[in-house]
Amino acid sequence: MNKRNNIRLPPEVNRLLYVRNLPYKITSDEMYDIFGKFGAIRQIRVGNTPETRGTAFVVYEDIFDAKNACDHLSGFNVCNRYLVVLYYQSNKAFKRVDVDKKQEELNNIKSKYNLKTPEAP
Repeated sequence: MNKRNNIRLPPEVNRLLYVRNLPYKITSDEMYDIFGKFGAIRQIRVGNTPETRGTAFVVYEDIFDAKNACDHLSGFNVCNRYLVVLYYQSNKAFKRVDVDKKQEELNNIKSKYNLKTPEAP
């Protein structure tokens, strides 16, 4: 019987890894070489816009392969840059967007009703 069936993983562990601090010139093939050593990969998306350069998403077929890669590659040195490998958590990823949206709505209401925020003493 497979030992993996008896292991209970923390709730944040999933098959989707978010990788930061990548060299800007890294290619998808190089990413497959680095991350493919830990198991079958379904997809790799490397950031290509100014806001997403140096980041990537790596999707593994198996959650245990993703956990193994996260454990071993976080802090791994690639072209004199230390990788930051995290489990992707959508609820945290969109939280900042929601805060910005709420602040924008608040500013719109203030300007609509000509309200001023009192200065702190």
